[in-house]
Amino acid sequence: MTSPSSALPEWSRRRTFAIISHPDAGKTTLTENILLSAGAIRLAGQVKARGENRRTQSDWMKIERERGISVSASVMTYEYGGLIFNLLDTPGHEDFSEDTYRTLTAADSAIMVLDAAKGVEPRTLKLVEVCRLRDIPILTFINKMDREAMDPSELLDDIQDKLALDVSPMQWPSGSGNRFKGVADLERDEFIVYRRPSADDADPVKSQRVSLSGNEIGSILNEAELAELREGAELAREVCPAFNPQSYREGHMTPVYFGSALRQFGIYELLEALKQVAPGPEAQPATGGPAPELKPDGKEVAGFVFKVQANMDPNHRDRVAFMRLCSGTFKRGMKLKTDSGKLLTVSSPIMFFAQDRELADEAYAGDVIGVPNHGALRVGDTLSESGKWRVAGIPNFAPELLRRARLKDPLKAKHLKKALESLAEEGVTQLFRLQVGGDFVVGAVGALQIDVMAERVAAEYNLDVTFEPSPYDTARWITGPRDKLEALIDRHKSAIAEDIDGALVFMAKNAWEVSYIQEKWPDIEFHRAKERRA
Repeated sequence: MTSPSSALPEWSRRRTFAIISHPDAGKTTLTENILLSAGAIRLAGQVKARGENRRTQSDWMKIERERGISVSASVMTYEYGGLIFNLLDTPGHEDFSEDTYRTLTAADSAIMVLDAAKGVEPRTLKLVEVCRLRDIPILTFINKMDREAMDPSELLDDIQDKLALDVSPMQWPSGSGNRFKGVADLERDEFIVYRRPSADDADPVKSQRVSLSGNEIGSILNEAELAELREGAELAREVCPAFNPQSYREGHMTPVYFGSALRQFGIYELLEALKQVAPGPEAQPATGGPAPELKPDGKEVAGFVFKVQANMDPNHRDRVAFMRLCSGTFKRGMKLKTDSGKLLTVSSPIMFFAQDRELADEAYAGDVIGVPNHGALRVGDTLSESGKWRVAGIPNFAPELLRRARLKDPLKAKHLKKALESLAEEGVTQLFRLQVGGDFVVGAVGALQIDVMAERVAAEYNLDVTFEPSPYDTARWITGPRDKLEALIDRHKSAIAEDIDGALVFMAKNAWEVSYIQEKWPDIEFHRAKERRA
């Protein structure tokens, strides 16, 4: 396939994608080796290694390095085959599902990583549901073929049955575990030979390819192995539909590849697949402007903030908003307005490579840039030249854990307020303040979010805080006629709180109480989700 023409508009060269998986399926290792094989880094880190080798490019937070997991979405930009790729590395831990959802709002496609021994796992199922809400095309990489695996036909059936996706295998594996010899390329009728990389390999080595119909294949596979491979490949061609680019882009079909991220096998084929089929920037639904959507070829610069990260560099107490550009050609020094009317001069926009960064003089639709700011930007903000546009669809979900923040030193109450508000604006946790008593209640999907928050409050704000069980178990945003709301608040003062946007929240002791109150107050709506900044 020829490289994209330089005559094409710059935005059409952008490919922004996310990698999604169940924890431990190999997502971080795959991320590292994609960057390594694309020539973006010199040495891939290994999550299970010790010492410095453990500090992978995409995992930079202390708690991530200590536990060998990803809990914070990173952005890494690299060039490959004439295209500019923005890789959004989503959190691998289920406790950070909100952060993952927000990151997927900025992606145009996704790579789904499956463990070959386990197939589709619960977390994968939830992430695909999120992709389906936005019709995000999914490319599947079945990882860990160098270990004992499910039968390839069973894996394809698992994807089709659990995810309701048509599967189109682009490759077919020869064995697994110690029997793994490589994969057949079903399009080119070639065999890609598996070889474990050695310590002497300075750079990733492209796998050897041999014809499936020539004599050379006989030196790699014995007669029984070759017969098994040909039978499986023929069955796959007969039973599975041929790859249809339109069906893939509409989110109905997934092309399937096999390999081993840890052994750097199948990575080049994945890079080539992304180059050939991954879609470029799409129009983004938006309100407030002269049209119902922001188009990548539009003249006005506009984009939305899907993540805010503070203190990426511990030496400089910084705060950076990750903005996905939707339209226009951004130039350094431009003045942009938020949809709430704040004016910012973006004088030091940055491109990301994990925690490394460089100044961006220009950026185009599909790019993700960092906008340094001092608390002016929050997740869900839309930035544009006119300040009229608003990109919708970035929600907060009702938290599953509620914890009360208790300071050891009451004199530092103002510092605690600032710390908790800052982390809530980033989307690390949610923050509710009770109208009676003024206690702060922190909301999270899982316990790891609380751990990360406690770690950052201690490290970045030097505060000794305990997060103890709250008397409340459930939070619901409430809306309704003003007189009815006032009556509910008057009757249940101690259960009413406000979130960071000032929206009213009903704090219940359990789900039963929510149901009971809903029955008593039929004119009030109790919401499990609320659009950020709405």
